[in-house]
Amino acid sequence: YKEHPLSNVNLTRADLRGANLSKADLRGANLSKADLRGANLSGANLTGVNLSWAELYEADLNWANLSGAHLYEAELRGANLFGADLFGADLSHADLRGADLRGANLTKADLSKADLSKADLSKADLRGVDLSNVVTWGGII
Repeated sequence: YKEHPLSNVNLTRADLRGANLSKADLRGANLSKADLRGANLSGANLTGVNLSWAELYEADLNWANLSGAHLYEAELRGANLFGADLFGADLSHADLRGADLRGANLTKADLSKADLSKADLSKADLRGVDLSNVVTWGGII
């Protein structure tokens, strides 16, 4: 995918279950309401991508660049976001139950009304993040 960048592509409602998009360049793409359950997006460039209402259940997003991404009400239960860059990302109302966010950069991310129950945020950078309105039942922060 590096040879054929998918930046700014419109993949609204696309069925990409289990797709291998590792290291893909998807900058600015519209993936709203896309089904990415179990997809491999490790190391992908998802800067500014729209993933609002997307299904990313158990997706692999380790080391992905999601800075400035829109993940409003995204379904990220059990997703692997280890080391992901989520600087300034909109994760409001997102379902992050059981997600692995160890070492992730969440600086200035919007986590309002996000469900972080049983999520692991060990060593995550939470500078500038307001955690007063998140659900954290059994999570590790």
